[in-house]
Amino acid sequence: MIQWLRSLVFVIQIYVAMAVLGILFAPWALVSSKGAFAACKTYCHWVLWTARWMVGIRTEVRGTPPQDDVMIAAKHQSFLDILMIFKSVPAGKFIMKRELLWTPVIGIYAWRIGCVPVNRGQRGTAIKKMAADVESGRQKPGQLIIYSQGTRVAPGAKVPYKVGTAALYEQTGHGCVPAATNVGLFWPRKGILRKPGLAVVEFLPKIEAGLSRSEFMTRIEREVEAASDRLMAEAGIGPDGVH
Repeated sequence: MIQWLRSLVFVIQIYVAMAVLGILFAPWALVSSKGAFAACKTYCHWVLWTARWMVGIRTEVRGTPPQDDVMIAAKHQSFLDILMIFKSVPAGKFIMKRELLWTPVIGIYAWRIGCVPVNRGQRGTAIKKMAADVESGRQKPGQLIIYSQGTRVAPGAKVPYKVGTAALYEQTGHGCVPAATNVGLFWPRKGILRKPGLAVVEFLPKIEAGLSRSEFMTRIEREVEAASDRLMAEAGIGPDGVH
């Protein structure tokens, strides 16, 4: 019960902080994308710092976060992996559901940092437009982050990898850095309770451009799932998500 109450206070304050920082940084963010990135990075630092002392979640990033123009194909378990990945790279932007553009604060900043909104069922069209915008200079280069399973996935759950990741890999012509995680063990995709422990995001070795679609999809799923299972095992959790 004590941990649940601490978690409730933590959850409330991170949304308050989002609103406060969103308002404070708004004038700068609206005239410069640097302001938007500064706001988002500040928010990430705040949440990760408060998570440590309020609910006992320590965070660790392993591997080498990419600094060049690249795609990141990541495991997605909760809001925490979004923050950890974004904080680790210089110019991250997400493939995201278009509905999020209408979310207070989040929508404005997602637009300003260059996130790519996607209508459900129309990811291929959005990918083609994004690639064309980068080529023409309308969209600044950076690290394009996609969640290959298309949604948040509970630890141990088996959800297929979507072929849109391969389409993006082909159309951009960039390499891809897979990213594994175990954060859902401590910060679940639903509910209030946050559990103490070491939440890890691990950047895996880069997959260079040029693989066939089937080869790429096989490698992404095999490498991300194996690394995520290993991180769960370090925390004492089996691949089925239980002790």
